[in-house]
Amino acid sequence: MADAFATPADRAAFIAALPKAELHLHIEGSLEPELMFELARRNGIAPPFATVGDVRAAYAFSNLQDFLDIYYRGRGVLQPEQDFYDLTAAYLARAHADGVRHAEIFFDPQGHTARGIPFATVIGGITRALDDAQARYDMSSRLIMCFLRHLSEEEAEATLDEARPWLDRIDGVGLDSSEVGHPPAKFQRVFARARDLGLRLVAHAGEEGPPEYVHEALDLLGVDRIDHGNRSLEDEALVARLADDAMCLTVCPLSNLKLCVVDDMTAHPLKTMLDAGLLATVNSDDPSYFGGYVNANYTAVADALDLSRDELVTLARNSFLGAFLDDDAKARHLAAIDAYAALP
Repeated sequence: MADAFATPADRAAFIAALPKAELHLHIEGSLEPELMFELARRNGIAPPFATVGDVRAAYAFSNLQDFLDIYYRGRGVLQPEQDFYDLTAAYLARAHADGVRHAEIFFDPQGHTARGIPFATVIGGITRALDDAQARYDMSSRLIMCFLRHLSEEEAEATLDEARPWLDRIDGVGLDSSEVGHPPAKFQRVFARARDLGLRLVAHAGEEGPPEYVHEALDLLGVDRIDHGNRSLEDEALVARLADDAMCLTVCPLSNLKLCVVDDMTAHPLKTMLDAGLLATVNSDDPSYFGGYVNANYTAVADALDLSRDELVTLARNSFLGAFLDDDAKARHLAAIDAYAALP
């Protein structure tokens, strides 16, 4: 198989069937406007916007905080367990259609318990959908509970305590929401507790925050994976360390464009990351807000940077190498990618 693509359509077709994992997906960020209105109707509450068109118009934000303000308004329609099931099932169906064989999903319990929604309601709906996707699509998954970094570490610790009965279904903890002004150092104790409980650790760092936040996530939190990590490229020593340690970066191209982390997709650093030997992956972040699910992210960045077959295969392989899967499962998925790449 030649390495270059004759047309963008050829590249899109290759991406469509390429086996892949998604490692950076906020389940609340997959709430499509149509489902938002359906849940509001079903629950007998006023939707946060007047029309679906108004929701789409509100998505013309240009920074992380404006996005978060809209994001927090939208999730208010999520009420009983069935809502969380329907939200998760809808994402998993789209992921399956995009060739996702394994998904690692973030959820933000603090954003729901603060609204009076019980923790059990949230995780019950999500895990039911994950179990169904395993049976229906043979899609494996991991669930990562995120702490909201604009809240206190004490509140994060209370959330970890609340999660204890469900640790058999929670695979890791993460750190998300407003990055600037809330460095990873703020959460050292709760991350140490989580590691002691056997949970994997990830953290958003280096999206809008400086490279120092990536250093803190590595050195003070001891993370197993960096979410985003774009600004790591500003620090040559950090880039060398990330490459040497094969530290996975969960990169989200359409999110970066929408939040103005990059001004144009042709300026996206993904190819630079690959050329530097970084274990970079492609993910959709909050797809309903940022313009597309995982294949849309692959296609947008691949077209803009003219990525080759070999580079796309590397990204897909990286997604499994960076996943919280055992070695046998990784080997099976990598073999499937290699078999696909070898097709004429």
